[in-house]
Amino acid sequence: MKKIVVSIWSLSLIAQLFLATPLKAAPKDAKSPFKIKVTTDKPEALYKVGEKIIFNVSFLENDKPLAGENLYYRINKDGSKPKSGTIVSGEQPIKIESELNRPGFVLCYVSSKDKDKKNIRGYGGAGVEPLKIKASRPSPEDFDKFWAEKKAELAKIPMKPELTPEPLTENLKKKVECFDIKINCPGGMPMSGYFAKPLNAKPKSLPIFIGYHGAGVRSSYKRIGQALQGMLCLDINAHGIVNGKPKEFYQELRAGKYKGYPYWGADSKENIYFLGMFFRLMRSMQFMMAQPEWDGKTLIVSGSSQGGAQALVAAGLEPKVTFCVARVPALCDHTGILEKQSSGWPRFIRFGKDGKPVNPKIVETVPYFDAANFAERIKADTIVTTGFIDTTCAPTSVYAAYNNIKSKKEIINNVLSGHKNPKETSSIISKKLHEYIKSQKEEK
Repeated sequence: MKKIVVSIWSLSLIAQLFLATPLKAAPKDAKSPFKIKVTTDKPEALYKVGEKIIFNVSFLENDKPLAGENLYYRINKDGSKPKSGTIVSGEQPIKIESELNRPGFVLCYVSSKDKDKKNIRGYGGAGVEPLKIKASRPSPEDFDKFWAEKKAELAKIPMKPELTPEPLTENLKKKVECFDIKINCPGGMPMSGYFAKPLNAKPKSLPIFIGYHGAGVRSSYKRIGQALQGMLCLDINAHGIVNGKPKEFYQELRAGKYKGYPYWGADSKENIYFLGMFFRLMRSMQFMMAQPEWDGKTLIVSGSSQGGAQALVAAGLEPKVTFCVARVPALCDHTGILEKQSSGWPRFIRFGKDGKPVNPKIVETVPYFDAANFAERIKADTIVTTGFIDTTCAPTSVYAAYNNIKSKKEIINNVLSGHKNPKETSSIISKKLHEYIKSQKEEK
């Protein structure tokens, strides 16, 4: 890949514009001299339906091949029964062959133990005509009606924003201002975040940036760097909770009050936890578009994992969104598992011993909260990323959402990545966003 020259402006964005804590990635074995390397015979890891896929497997000690080690492997094909076996490592990579007779992804998982009997793992992924992957089911017939009703419900509740100034250094006080903000929302919890903007900005002069959070429980971020770059910035936490507390406060909430929150009320459109989350993201856009400094034309939403899903939902619900960044998005193609496709986190649908969904009401509910269905309604320019060895938000589910997008779009494949984005990908996105904002400012 060509070397990318990143400006100081872009480097600032890498650190702050796309800051988010993703879900746990594929396991790593820290500080071990041993590792298992799994690659495909094609660097881009893209294949045709029915084409032979070759995974090359090496067991390494201090990056040198180690022969004679027993390795266990498992090949997972979308929705199909895994194939497993054993191989013995050699001086040259050992080949494991596979194929897929329909569009989708294949994951090769290889494991062994080192001399201290600690687990060593390696992953390789391959995409099979992923641009032909389809969402498992169409969106419900009353999908738009349901969300129009929810927008109307939100509109009946006055925002009544509470802005509390946040302390800044003397140097920053001369350039930006930042507020802890809370706004009324349906569902019992307010929209809660940090709002930052340049000091004394002129009316109708600034683009909007809104950041959404990955799964877990944490405070909002103060996006001072973007405000210094001339943006109206809002970062909201996923749950409407208080900001700025010690990390132990959020750890306690995650282990206690919010433990298992993704599955709460999943068998009811009115009680599912994500309804409140989506109310809060709608409120975030309402508030920002009401700011006198907004230029009236540039509205950017961004997030990773659960935050990536929220970005797709926001862009699908609000036609004024102009640029959407969804990195390794969650909440995609919930019903994929019913059609032998991999569903993304949190994988709502569980099966009983009879092979049928344990709770049919969940199957009926979750399509209304599926990022793939919101993606179909996006009008904004959109960038999506996916990792070929992502076991949290499976690349098949991400492509199911991406392929539903009808507006200008681009997907970045991270062949060797799990549930994260390499620095190079963050640099590419920052550069593209920088160019987009520049073009918007130059546009008359």
